[in-house]
Amino acid sequence: MNPPSSLRPWPLIGRLLLSVLLFMQTAHADAPPAAASSGAKDGAALEAAADTARQRAAWARFAPPHDDRHDWLQLKSGEWLKGELRSMYNYQVEFDSDKLKLLKLKWKDVSRLRTAWHHSVGIQADDDQRTRALVGRLELEGDTLSIINSTGVQRFPRERVVSIGASTDRALRYWRGKFSLGANLRSGNSDVIDGNIKANVRRLTAASRFNADYLGNFSRTDGTTTTNNHRLNGHFDRFLSRNFFWRMLYGEYFRDRLSNIERQLTLGTSYGYDIIRTPDTEWEVSGGLGATEKRFVSVGPGEQSREVSPSLRLGTYYDDELTSTLDLTVDFAAQFLKPDAGRYTHHLVTTLSSDLIDNLDLDISLVWDRVQEPRPAADGTLPKQDDYQLIVGVSYEF
Repeated sequence: MNPPSSLRPWPLIGRLLLSVLLFMQTAHADAPPAAASSGAKDGAALEAAADTARQRAAWARFAPPHDDRHDWLQLKSGEWLKGELRSMYNYQVEFDSDKLKLLKLKWKDVSRLRTAWHHSVGIQADDDQRTRALVGRLELEGDTLSIINSTGVQRFPRERVVSIGASTDRALRYWRGKFSLGANLRSGNSDVIDGNIKANVRRLTAASRFNADYLGNFSRTDGTTTTNNHRLNGHFDRFLSRNFFWRMLYGEYFRDRLSNIERQLTLGTSYGYDIIRTPDTEWEVSGGLGATEKRFVSVGPGEQSREVSPSLRLGTYYDDELTSTLDLTVDFAAQFLKPDAGRYTHHLVTTLSSDLIDNLDLDISLVWDRVQEPRPAADGTLPKQDDYQLIVGVSYEF
């Protein structure tokens, strides 16, 4: 006897299997759109990353268009500057930008350089004992400097570059100077007028440098002149190597009638060595031989009013950028003479300079002059051995 159809399990099992198949088909149909959406997002992200990489690569390969009026400089940070390369000395680059004005950059921070004009370049020889000057357009890329002129292209490692200066056709633009003026006016129980002038001019090329300084002081109290002296000195150096230089000629003129010196003139030659030469600090020493002529305002009976003496000259110059706005300089020169000419003299100027605005600085200088054996005047007056001055003035750099 067969069971009733309502009790047979097959129809129920069939319906269950059919439901499972329909569910799986629906799930399978819904899966591809989700996967496609995820794939689309991943593809967009990859495309954006690739586009960024292409942009970075394009900037890394960027070269300024041909420009016969401006120099181009790139820092290691990737920034490009357009303007005029002034010089490179003491591993410090001076670059003049129309918008950013005069910039002082470290040579090691310069990645690429291209100049429109010719420059003179001091190149250290392979033996490290001498330098030579070459002239041409400059292209620096990485660690190689190319000098391009009518004879072709010469390439040198950047570590052999000693200095960069102006070529002869643009030399006048590379003179620098500084002028300082100080004054003190007092009136009351005594009328006092004090004034002083300091001036400096210098010129730097790849193979040489020139420097000249002037210092003048004037003081009058109740109509009587109490101070009136003038000192002018200068030197011309030729670079022999990265650290050695030949001071081919140095000279000094000094006049101080109140100290019984009508005129003192010194000429000589010396050699020097750069102990420190970095973008922030410069320290040099020098020594050499020369001759000094000294004329006195008046002398005692039987004494000569003119003395000529050989001289041994020693000097040092120190310049330190203490902060971004504060600079310290020390300039010292000593001479050893025969006794009738003073035996020993020295001139020391220490200056602390602080930036004010633009090219204006506030300068505070201490000056110490010494003559070991001053010559008495005809009336027996003996000038003091030491003269000290404290000078406060405002200077303009150009």
